[in-house]
Amino acid sequence: MSEAQARTSRRRFLQGTVVSDKMDKTRVVQIRSSIKHPKYHKIVRVANKFKAHDEKNESKIGDVVQIMETRPLSKDKRWIIKQIVNKAVA
Repeated sequence: MSEAQARTSRRRFLQGTVVSDKMDKTRVVQIRSSIKHPKYHKIVRVANKFKAHDEKNESKIGDVVQIMETRPLSKDKRWIIKQIVNKAVA
């Protein structure tokens, strides 16, 4: 395996919904997941928001996108939009 393949395989991929597209070349993507509470053993739904880079401003609110972890692009941006999985119904 080459060094380039080994480096890209360490990156995390997440899938979520675009909840804001008000910034230029930046989207806020919400990731929903379920975790088990460590003490009470109840399944709790949590939502995390990540700022992701969208170079061509292709994604819109409601789109389901896949994001990939990358180097820091700004103070808050550490993800890029890799692909649009599902377009939102207009």
